[in-house]
Amino acid sequence: METKKTKYLNPYVGGVLLGLVLLASNFVSGRGLGASGAIKSAIVTTMTAVAPSSAQTSGFVKEYTEAHPGNPMKTWLVFEMLGVLVGGFISGAFAGRLKFKIEHSPKITSKRRLIFAGAGGLLFGFGAELGRGCTSGSALSGMAVLSLGGFISMMAIFGTAYALAYFFRKNWI
Repeated sequence: METKKTKYLNPYVGGVLLGLVLLASNFVSGRGLGASGAIKSAIVTTMTAVAPSSAQTSGFVKEYTEAHPGNPMKTWLVFEMLGVLVGGFISGAFAGRLKFKIEHSPKITSKRRLIFAGAGGLLFGFGAELGRGCTSGSALSGMAVLSLGGFISMMAIFGTAYALAYFFRKNWI
C-alpha cells in the first residue's frame, strides 16, 4: 500500500515570504499586517445591520465608528483578509488539498477536534481584543519595527503555547 505524501511549502521559504509581505505592507500602506481589525469591521457591520438600536448604544460600536468613519467594510484590513482567504483557496487548489476534511488524531473524534478548535479560536480572539491586536498585528508587525512590545507579545504567545501543548497534545498526536 503506497501512501501519498502531502506537499507543503518549506517553512523557511514561507517565513521569508511572510517577511517580504510584511515589509511590503509597511512600505506601501505605512502599517503592518493584522486580522483582528478586519474581524472588528465585520462585527460592527453585522451589529449595525442586524440590531441597529443596540449598535447605537454599544460602546464598542460607537468607539469603533468614531475612530473609523465611513463604511467599516472598506478598511484596508478587510481587503487584506479577503486576500488571505482567496490566496489560501488558490494555494489549496494548486496543491490538490481543496477538500473538506477534518484532520485529527485517531485518539479523538471529529466533533471533539471541532470543539477544541472553536474554543481555541474564541479564546484567541478574546485575547486579541484584550491585547489590542492579534499575533500578526502585535507580534509580527511590532517586531518588524523593533518594538519591545512586539517581542514581548511574541514571547508570551509562543511561551504560552509551548507551556500548554503538553496538556493538549493528545488532541492532535
